[in-house]
Amino acid sequence: MTDEQKWLDHAIDLAIANVASGGGPFGAVVVRDGVVIGEGGNRVTVDLDPTAHAEVVALRNACREVGDFALTGATVYASCEPCPLCLSASLWARVDAVVHAADRHAAAGAGFDDAVFHGLLDPAPESEAWPMRRAHVPAARSEEPFDAWRALPHRTEY
Repeated sequence: MTDEQKWLDHAIDLAIANVASGGGPFGAVVVRDGVVIGEGGNRVTVDLDPTAHAEVVALRNACREVGDFALTGATVYASCEPCPLCLSASLWARVDAVVHAADRHAAAGAGFDDAVFHGLLDPAPESEAWPMRRAHVPAARSEEPFDAWRALPHRTEY
């Protein structure tokens, strides 16, 4: 198992646990020099905060942990392809890379269709305009958070 796969599995585990605790099916881990410096799950409905996406929560926690707003040298590992909000937060945090397991199409299949936002705000992932590396690393378990979400009878759709 590669380090990328290990960190993606950790993000997927966070996403599954987050569903069980009433949050959305997304998890993220911020890693620098092989050490987790921040992690988070989607807390949009729990905190009534539309910006509390897993990646943003993980970035906030990482910044507090290291005592700086800049996370140069860090990588964000996300259970799913980050939306434009989360990509922007990653840019502001100056991370080196964002790596994700599931893609935006898997998210749409679970009711999280951000196609309008991606179309308005996000150039193609492979665009050379991005100052940080973006990578989709398919994971065998990438659908598990969405399966847990779909199985939840009293979930809050958003």
